[in-house]
Amino acid sequence: MIAYIVRRLLLAVLTVWAISVLSFAIIHLPPGDYVTSYIASMSASGSAVSEGEAKAMREQLGLDQPITVQYVKWMGLMLQGNFGMAMEWGRPVADVIGDRMSLTVVISVAAILFTWAVALPIGIYSAVYRYSFLDYTFTFIGFIGLAIPGFMLALIVMYVGFAYFGANVGGLFSPDYAEAPWSWGRVWDLTLHLPIPAIVLGISGTAQLIRIMRSNLLDELRKPYVMTARARGLPEHRVILRYPVRVALNPFVSTIGYLLPYVVSGSIIVSLVLSLPTVGPLLLKALIAQDMFLAGTIVLLLGVLTVIGTFISDLLLMWVDPRIRLGRQ
Repeated sequence: MIAYIVRRLLLAVLTVWAISVLSFAIIHLPPGDYVTSYIASMSASGSAVSEGEAKAMREQLGLDQPITVQYVKWMGLMLQGNFGMAMEWGRPVADVIGDRMSLTVVISVAAILFTWAVALPIGIYSAVYRYSFLDYTFTFIGFIGLAIPGFMLALIVMYVGFAYFGANVGGLFSPDYAEAPWSWGRVWDLTLHLPIPAIVLGISGTAQLIRIMRSNLLDELRKPYVMTARARGLPEHRVILRYPVRVALNPFVSTIGYLLPYVVSGSIIVSLVLSLPTVGPLLLKALIAQDMFLAGTIVLLLGVLTVIGTFISDLLLMWVDPRIRLGRQ
């Protein structure tokens, strides 16, 4: 077990390094750089930037150097805990991201918890009482959840809240706490505003996992060991929950690796609609401006979330499924 964990940690470090290379290279794929985007935006506003000013800006920002030199300098700053300067903001990347990353993780975790809390019992019920009225109802609702885009659901929620309840359901804080320092009152205000974005972001994954749980559990319930347990006279709830559900949980556990970054990257438009202070809109703005340090850092953090989620899912799979644990031994 210890050797497996150490091996996975070493692979995680190697994977994070590979992600840093890919993310930095991807940011440089579009033609031009931040100065090119800056000149275009200044030209659109009626101002002009001379070639000398553009050259001076590139030298100041280090954009005149080869990409390999820029990457080595970026990694050197990263190892010191410095993510570089956000060019468009003129501030360190860590300050620009700030609370946005922590709020993004909070929303992502809340969306995942909502997904699990709803999909698990509904999937079990639909498999045990298949072809019942509620099974058909949940199937119909699940298909709707898969078909409706998240941003459209966000627009519907905002319209219903404003038209029928006279409330603005956007944002994560009340106006009194939007710019206030962290306190127990601000945490409670965040908790009150958290369910709506969590439900909007998690509804699609919930519908998908309901179908996966139902399908996997139906396969397990038809296997001989379930019939043997029933023949021994075990109560039905023990027959279902002890082994079939535990085996069918594998898809739930294995999805942790991509759910965290998926919620973050898939929430860009939803965050724009609901005015959520997450890193999604920040990433979109940084990509448009070709701000390599800000965009590269956010992409790298998404990759780190994927690696962490995959590592956690591997450990949970070993705990949930004895076959994997025995196979490792």
